[in-house]
Amino acid sequence: MKFAQIVLAASAATVAYAYPRGRDVDPTKKSADVQKRANGFSWLGVSESGAEFGTNIPGTLGNDYAWPETSQVKILRDQGMNIFRVPFLMERMVPTSLTGPVDATYLAGLTSTVKFITDSGAYAVLDPHNYGRYDGNIITSTSDFAAFWKALATKFASNDKVIFDTSKRSPRGKSYAIDLSTNIIPPDNEYHDIDQTIVLNMNQAAINAIRAAGATSQYIFVEGNGYTGAWSWSTTNDNLKALTDSSDKIIYEMHQYLDSDSSGTSESCVSATIGKERLQSATAWLRDNKKKGFLGEFAGGVNANCEAAVEGMLSYMSENTDVWTGAEWWAAGPRWGSYMYSLEPSTGPAYSTYLPILKKYFVSS
Repeated sequence: MKFAQIVLAASAATVAYAYPRGRDVDPTKKSADVQKRANGFSWLGVSESGAEFGTNIPGTLGNDYAWPETSQVKILRDQGMNIFRVPFLMERMVPTSLTGPVDATYLAGLTSTVKFITDSGAYAVLDPHNYGRYDGNIITSTSDFAAFWKALATKFASNDKVIFDTSKRSPRGKSYAIDLSTNIIPPDNEYHDIDQTIVLNMNQAAINAIRAAGATSQYIFVEGNGYTGAWSWSTTNDNLKALTDSSDKIIYEMHQYLDSDSSGTSESCVSATIGKERLQSATAWLRDNKKKGFLGEFAGGVNANCEAAVEGMLSYMSENTDVWTGAEWWAAGPRWGSYMYSLEPSTGPAYSTYLPILKKYFVSS
């Protein structure tokens, strides 16, 4: 696999108006657009993975990790995607401690990537891909977590197209400690088995800190415990309905994979209908609690069973856009190689199969 260096976003201005515009709707309000239900999503896109890769901290750009290639982001943007999540590591952003200074070089990489995305009219999700941990330890200090978020949010407070993702819990196996020479994904190392009150308190601390930083117009995606799984959300994360936001722009981010244990580690899917089935209880929870949801990670293998399951899931969500605002595929990015879910143009194994399915649900469609 050839790893390309980051392409800085100096040319972003030349493409700013070449893209289909994202729908500027407020997902927290039941507009006529949303109530149409047919393709009523606000967002549909992909996670642009790469800056969270590598076990060497801080590591070397282009060797241990890479920022998304803007030329590849442009391809997906041109197709109609209007949201891109940008994972990164907290240990690289604030190398000394959660309350320490932001690393200027690493921040510059994030800033240039975000600028390219948002200059195109799309949304950029800032995703600290840390599994609820810093330097290997579970984060329990709300004041430390708030300090990190206030420092970061201050840098992006004036960009309305930025979305803050308060906590990261990706599918089991999607560790950034990946053997890039073999594309083997190592065992689980995510945020899980944490006291549920900690999850509530950390999310609330992040929300408060982001608003205190002056970022009052942006959406905030909050994630839950138990891998933030949609299938178990109503039983695992019910207490998160107590979260409050002075700007009233909380979106509940859930993840859902379609293999036997919902881990996202197999090319197989349980059935052609499992996508819809695994979202039903979460849909009811969102509606009962008058909340909005977003599917922050989903994927399936390249086979007929999974393709039907993914399409069935998206179709079901599009019929319930009073609560579902959209979804992001896991994942694209320059370092995946032959990883089964890679949507990286045009070499990713999932690209040619799943892009046509996803396009049916793009906001611009």
